[in-house]
This record gives sequence, C-alpha cells and structure tokens, in this order.
Amino acid sequence: MTSIADAAWLKHRGLQVLLAALTEGGEQARIAGGAVRNTLLGEPVTDIDIATTTLPDDTMRRAEDAGFKVVPTGYEHGTITVIAMGRAYEVTTLRADVETFGRHARVVFGRDWKADAERRDFTINALYAEADGSVVDLVGGLADLRARTLRFIGDPETRIREDYLRILRFFRFFAWYGSGRPDAEGLKACARLKEGLAHLSVERVWMELKKLLGAPDPARTLLWMRQTGVLTAVLPESEKWGIDAIHALVEAERVFGWPVEPLLRLAAILPPDPARVSGLAERLRFSKAETAMLVAWAEAPLPDASLKEADFLKSLYRAEQKGIEWRLRLALAAARARAPDSDKALIEAAGFRRLLDIALRWKKPAFPVRGKDLVELGFAPGEEIGRMLGQLEDRWIASGFTLSREQLLRNVEGRPQAPS
Repeated sequence: MTSIADAAWLKHRGLQVLLAALTEGGEQARIAGGAVRNTLLGEPVTDIDIATTTLPDDTMRRAEDAGFKVVPTGYEHGTITVIAMGRAYEVTTLRADVETFGRHARVVFGRDWKADAERRDFTINALYAEADGSVVDLVGGLADLRARTLRFIGDPETRIREDYLRILRFFRFFAWYGSGRPDAEGLKACARLKEGLAHLSVERVWMELKKLLGAPDPARTLLWMRQTGVLTAVLPESEKWGIDAIHALVEAERVFGWPVEPLLRLAAILPPDPARVSGLAERLRFSKAETAMLVAWAEAPLPDASLKEADFLKSLYRAEQKGIEWRLRLALAAARARAPDSDKALIEAAGFRRLLDIALRWKKPAFPVRGKDLVELGFAPGEEIGRMLGQLEDRWIASGFTLSREQLLRNVEGRPQAPS
C-alpha cells in the first residue's frame, strides 16, 4: 500500500491530536489534496487540508475540546480553520454539489468519501491520507501521478462548466506536475469552452496565470495554451508575439541562478509597448508595484551590447534601473539561445552579460546640487532654477558623475553679481 508515513509534517503532534479528535466515536478524518500529492512527488508542502465526516459545529467543538483555536472561515461551506500547536489546518466536512454557479455551489454535507473525491477537479488532487500515512485513492489519482498525467475527474466539459477557472487550473497544474502531452479530452474541452473565461473575475485569472508562470518551466504549457486559443483569450496582448522567449529565459535562469519572476516571464511573451502593457495591467488589475515594474520594462531602452561602460551608466542613470535590467536579461537570454548558430549572437550575449553585471553592481548616485543652492547664490525661485538645475545635471552626467557640488556651482552661468 502506498504511504506517506515518513512525511515530517504528518508527524506534527498538533495534527495527530486533531485527527484523533475528529475520528472519535466512529467519525473519520483524512488529509486531503495537495499535501498528499506533493509529498508523493517529493515537492514542498505548504498548506495542509483535512476532510472529515464531522459537521462544522461538531468539528469546532472537538477542536476546542482538544485545546485548539478555531475560526469559522468558511462555515457555510463546511470549512473551519483550526490552529493546532502553532500550525493552521483547514478542516472541511465531506460534501457533494447539488447545484453549481460558476465558482459557487450549493452543497450538502455527507459521509461518502467517493462522492467527496468526485466533486474535486483533477484525479491527482483527490488523494487522501489517513493519520498513519496510508494513502486512499478513489478516482485513479495514484496511477495518474506516477505517469504525471493531469486528468479531470469525470467528464471534462461538465467539470469545466461547473467552474470555468478549471481551464486555467488545468494548464497551471500541467505546468507544475504534467509531462508529455496534456490529456487529449481535457485539452479539447478547454479549447471548446474557452469563451467561458470571460465570465471570471480578472483577479482570479491573474492569480492563476502568476502561479502558472512560476512553474519550473511553463514553456510547453504556454505552447498548448496558444494552440487551444486559451492564451489569446486571457492575454490578447500576447497575440502575434512569439512565446519562444520563455524557454530561453528559463534556461538563462538555470545557468545564471536568476530567481524566478513570474512578471518577467510575462514580459517575455509581450511586446515592449508601454500603452499595451498599461492596458493589460489595468484590465487584470495588477498591483501598483506590478504595473510600475511592467511599464518600466516596456519604456526602458535596450542598450547596444557593445556600449562602453561610461556611456551605459549615463543611459542607466536616465532610465528606470530595474526596467533596463529586465531588458538586458531578456536580451541576454535570447542571444544565448541563438548563439550556437550565430557568432554575432555569441558576441551579443557576452556584451549583454557584461552590461547586466554592471547594472546589477551599480548604485545610482545622487545629484549633489539642490534648488536651495542656487537660491543661496542669489537666483530667484522659479522656472529659471529648474532650467539651470537641468543644465548642471547634464554637465555632471557628462563628467561621469565626478564633478562635485562646489565644482558645479563655481561655474554657474548667469550667476548674479554681488553688489559692490
């Protein structure tokens, strides 16, 4: 029998006490879903969910009697959060859907484990584990997990119509756990029903896309999304723009040890068009920080790979530094991908890496002159001071940021004469 008994998280005393409390008097409780899946795959476990036959009020009473704090986070849907010895667990009563309304469903509580499993989305997400680690598989999830096959439970179209977000979840889970080709029936259903994505909240769409783009290598998944029309449905801004850059970026991340940045990976499949990316950020309701970063990338100029350091630093000072870093990362990744067949690309790759190293080391210097310095010299506050500050800053940049405040002020043009 398959078991996860060696999992460190399963041995936590708080979890074992909670499971024992929920199984007293003939009731049952099992670990459900992602924690079981990830443990079997050797992946990190973050959230631990519990399914139980106890009704919500009984769940709360049993947890409190065990000395744990309870929070009725999803009481109407049977979900109670239990804080057991410093760790949070979501405990949900077994359910069966009666009616579905997009992401909402009218449910009834029950005691049928198979019915509970069959209301979940994919077979690999419907695995359970007993307190001793024994894995319970009621829908063929173990075989699919071994084959790295992502498969809907039951009829794919029926499951998608219950919640159109499952289209994006299908691709997201395939990016993280799938191999080979996606399940043919699931793929066809996603393609046929992609118009339903328009009914989803944009926040949920971006959340799924961000998780997908954070997968180890989402390149194959994005290709399937492109071929089914799903990518254009959720990211029309990427239409007629290549997605090959994703694979090159992932390879560069691996070689250079760059952190995975989903937003940078998104930029890799978009044209660097400030108006287009601003519209995308507004449409998907990006955070202010996400919007600023994506626009900074789109607005940043791509330096010539042969640019001398002094000239590069001047352009770096004028632009948003992180935006130029992103342009260089993508340019370096693309040049590396072409390098095996092109000496020119090999030279460009070396040049882009040199500039990126400079940018990563560089700390933007502070212009040493302020408006009050000019006022102290006798200039009247106003537009003239702004114009002169601009001229002085140009002079300071041209010097390679070496001129001091005193040197700059010493030769101010049009400096008022002191009265005799």
